[in-house]
Amino acid sequence: MKKILVVGGAGYIGSHMVKLLLARGYLVVTLDNLSGGFRDAVLGGDFVEGDIADTQLLDSLFSQHQFDGVMHFASFIQVGESVDNPAKYYRNNVSNTLNLLDVMVKHEVKAFIFSSSAAIFGEPDYSPIDEQHPTQPINPYGRTKLIVEQALADYERAYGIQSVCLRYFNAAGADPEGELGERHDPETHLIPLILQAASGRRDSIKVFGGDYDTPDGTCIRDYIHIVDLCEAHILGLEHLWNDKGSAVFNLGNGQGFSVQEVIDAVRRVSGSDFKVIHDERRAGDPARLVADSTKAREMLGWAPQYADLDTIILHAWNWETSLR
Repeated sequence: MKKILVVGGAGYIGSHMVKLLLARGYLVVTLDNLSGGFRDAVLGGDFVEGDIADTQLLDSLFSQHQFDGVMHFASFIQVGESVDNPAKYYRNNVSNTLNLLDVMVKHEVKAFIFSSSAAIFGEPDYSPIDEQHPTQPINPYGRTKLIVEQALADYERAYGIQSVCLRYFNAAGADPEGELGERHDPETHLIPLILQAASGRRDSIKVFGGDYDTPDGTCIRDYIHIVDLCEAHILGLEHLWNDKGSAVFNLGNGQGFSVQEVIDAVRRVSGSDFKVIHDERRAGDPARLVADSTKAREMLGWAPQYADLDTIILHAWNWETSLR
């Protein structure tokens, strides 16, 4: 039985990852400082409360366990905050990730799965976005993700660590069995914000811009179900274990849904109406961000199971209503 270290495993994506790994029979150790995650979201395996800034803790952890792979979900993710406080993002997302990689080198752990982001691409030159699209991030968050991708290539050349970088577009949805879901504080993602309006936890939802070059004038984004996202991580590990080499993959449904389509779907699924406030465009919001996931489908054999927007929203709605 292979043993996996899940860093940031108490957060939204990490907790779903831990559940899926356990269901597949892997041994799991979760490391999380609980700054943005929740202890009760870790549904099994061993849990260690700690930070990847703590190099002594990392060394002790790797001395106690023989890990077959490491999955890293412990980055800060708020674009606006990264602009206001870039030091926080460079310190955690870059410096602390290097701490983790250094202890992997020391203990000869060779397989690393990295949560990257579509933010590395910046304003898209074309859509859908494939892996060859120029990387031109427009905020510190995106730059920290790109720096780590570049560092991983150097670490492979020098130390033999192999990695799979998964560039997420918009992770969405919740555990189909209702045990886990999205509960960021503050919440910044569109679908849970709309669901909070539908459930009455929020007074209204704001739509930023209605005059984009899209069929209904609102921005189009690519939403990927959280379980499909986690499935790609397991396939990425197997890819490395089968000696197929380091790789980068864009992960999305390959189809986009507009903000208005998401609002309509929430109304349809929830049976609730809610107030929508139309506001001006936000700076830096591209009209379309859609992934070309052909490479992941062909090389990893990845096939999204929950690509339907109503299904993504239904699972998230079930979670939202469980919180009331």
